[in-house]
Amino acid sequence: MNMIEKVNGGITIRRNEKVQIKVRPAFNRKENINYIMPILFILPIVAFLISFTLGRYAISIPEILNIFYSKLFGLPATWPETLETVIFNVRIPRIVAAMLVGGALSVSGATYQGLFKNPMVSPDILGASAGAGFGASLAILMSAGIVGIQISAFVFSIAAVGLTYLISTIISKGTQATLVLVLTGMVISTLFSSFISMAKYVADPESKLPAITFWLMGGLSSIRTIDIKSVLIPMLISLIPLMLLRWKLNVLSFGDEEAKALGLDTTKLRMIVIICSTLLTASAVSICGMIGWIGLIIPHLARMLVGPNYKALLPASLLIGGTFLLLVDDIARSVFPIEIPLGILTAIFGAPLFLYLLMKGKRGWV
Repeated sequence: MNMIEKVNGGITIRRNEKVQIKVRPAFNRKENINYIMPILFILPIVAFLISFTLGRYAISIPEILNIFYSKLFGLPATWPETLETVIFNVRIPRIVAAMLVGGALSVSGATYQGLFKNPMVSPDILGASAGAGFGASLAILMSAGIVGIQISAFVFSIAAVGLTYLISTIISKGTQATLVLVLTGMVISTLFSSFISMAKYVADPESKLPAITFWLMGGLSSIRTIDIKSVLIPMLISLIPLMLLRWKLNVLSFGDEEAKALGLDTTKLRMIVIICSTLLTASAVSICGMIGWIGLIIPHLARMLVGPNYKALLPASLLIGGTFLLLVDDIARSVFPIEIPLGILTAIFGAPLFLYLLMKGKRGWV
């Protein structure tokens, strides 16, 4: 191959020079997913087992496996009754709840970010969290029990999103529906946040106000098995359609015009996605309070690992979100002398992590 170089302003041609060109292999997203997804499936299992060993009451993994094996095959108990109570009445409900809530908020956040084509969107964009907070505050003011607080939070969360959707539909009249929906959600969120402040203002400072404040900070310290059973069905009902329709979310994220050109009924699909995401968020918030950042940062982390294709993004967000909140809950109940509310810890860990993701760049965000 001929080589051309400049020498003192002139041009010299050197012949028969061999040039070696190294071609950098292109990034293969599919191969990346093939080894990342199995790891993401293993991580929750490892975190699940490790979480049993953490806490004020020390339990080893062999003891846990022995108890599970004996329970499964009906063998006689050879362990203290206290150990069984801690595992089945305290730690299993809390571990399962942390994984369900983390996964639900992450899937909801990833879905909303694709629906609104905005990487800064979180599950409370349409007022679900603010509505749940007001519902719980109202129930606490009325001296309702745990079940009453959860039902009130769930109902008001759905009502807030329903009000947002109704008002945005009336205002937009089919034009700029997504933008109007987001703006209306911001207004409704602000409105219900002011209702929460009013409830705190009139609450009894000795009993009701601390209860409202603690609930708003989020936590799983009072979780029970019945709480998981009460939200498991709504979560499954909303999660299954999102998983089945996740390939359509890829098309919807391009915009309404492109989606309609490909034959999608964007209005119907948007309504289904909003209903399912709202059920996920309302179910999660009703049993654990307001926990932020998970629905915002976990979808970004999942995109950096598996890419923006919702076929892999939603399962990855589900697995990473469940594992992340479980590890945060482990820290909350085992590292500090007193238990720290999850909403505080997720903000402490989430803000630096989000800054790190910003510095890494936006590859694969949208």
